[in-house]
Amino acid sequence: SCSQKPKEAINKESDIMLPEPSEVVSNTSNTKDEGLALIEGADCLGCHKMDARLVGPSYEEIANKYTEADVDQLATKIIEGGKGVWGEIPMTPHSGMSKENAQKMVKYILTLKK
Repeated sequence: SCSQKPKEAINKESDIMLPEPSEVVSNTSNTKDEGLALIEGADCLGCHKMDARLVGPSYEEIANKYTEADVDQLATKIIEGGKGVWGEIPMTPHSGMSKENAQKMVKYILTLKK
């Protein structure tokens, strides 16, 4: 009906589909599952793959380059965007994303370290 919320909310500023927090945060506090759900619900997989380069580096490459000490830095990069570390193609900013959700995504990515 008209009173129900849509399954996904659109961030008007960057046109990025973000999952509703209630759908991402279940009764479990498993950051890995939450981080993966956030990645799958956003536009990340359009430029990144788990194990191979696409437009940007693979998540495994990112995990192998960074550590837990870099979580805040990488979360900020997700929100603000950037370029130069992995080449000249810029990463689109995700300014509508909360720092907390960006940190969950980074923590999930770091679990892919080989």
